[in-house]
Amino acid sequence: MRNNTMENSASNPSITQALQAQAVPLLSIITQELDVQHFSQIVHQRIAQQSTEQTQDIKTQDIKTQHIDKTYFQGLTRAQHPQFGSVMIKWQLSADAYPIAFDLTHEAKVLAAVNASLKIKNKAIAPPLLAHHCVNVQILEQPQKLVIVVMPYYSNGSLVSQLTASKHLSLITSQKHHFIMQSACLIANLHQAGWLHNDIKPSNILIEGFDNELPSDIMSNSLTPNLLLTDFALAERVNEPKEGSPAGTPAYLAPERWQGQGATVHIDIYAFGIMMVEILAGRRPFQVSVNSNDKLKAWAIQHCQQSIPKLPSEYSCYQYMVDKALAKRIARRYQSMDEVLEGLECLKI
Repeated sequence: MRNNTMENSASNPSITQALQAQAVPLLSIITQELDVQHFSQIVHQRIAQQSTEQTQDIKTQDIKTQHIDKTYFQGLTRAQHPQFGSVMIKWQLSADAYPIAFDLTHEAKVLAAVNASLKIKNKAIAPPLLAHHCVNVQILEQPQKLVIVVMPYYSNGSLVSQLTASKHLSLITSQKHHFIMQSACLIANLHQAGWLHNDIKPSNILIEGFDNELPSDIMSNSLTPNLLLTDFALAERVNEPKEGSPAGTPAYLAPERWQGQGATVHIDIYAFGIMMVEILAGRRPFQVSVNSNDKLKAWAIQHCQQSIPKLPSEYSCYQYMVDKALAKRIARRYQSMDEVLEGLECLKI
């Protein structure tokens, strides 16, 4: 059995060391639990420390030491299993008494419900839930709850990997259109199954593989991959949105969410519009300076006030759709993903 630590942030070694110091005993316990459940070749890839006030991620922010009953940890771990093969494990460690609004148990329930409803229609849009465990552990003489969600490991990663500057240049128009079209189908099917995603973005769309033989370079020819939606931590029932529920990623967040309104299908449609621009142009339509003193305020201004930029001329046929998907007012936006699909099908690509 092999046990590696999480990915390091070479540009900020003090942050890495601080989180590693806290994480090492936790990862040791998690590894032991996974070993009991017959996982092997365990590689811890990422760990984040979170609380009601902040999130500390080894890749992004400074670490602030907190009492263990006021914080919880989440992580991603790769492993092998005799029954499931190569898997990705999402896990969460928190105190029993510490309430978490959208935890992994919620995500597992959503994933199981989505998969069950779509099996009937034969329209898989999410990874299969291979296993879901909840066990009690002791850390520093305090009871902790470890939640584990097991899914297949997809070696091609997420759609965001294809939108890096170097790889985006090699994408041809038909491949970009495939990404847009299949992503729209995934979201439409999710809505039909009765769920809102609430955090649509390229990093939450997995590249499953191909109908044909998988090439070594997944974009080296005209083959196009199958896609799957992932990360249902913020998912809600379409007809049962919760007041004050957590919002998604600021770069993809619709104007009405910044204004305090609840989640609707229009939130996913807007985020899809942002993603359309990102896939076509290689960058999001709205940007915030890394030096901004108040990034949330800056994002709110961009989404609520900034006009929608024009696409490069070679993608002008998509402009009407982008404008409608990113309309500031809900009444002027697409009213369903089915409408979006109709528009995409009418394009001559």
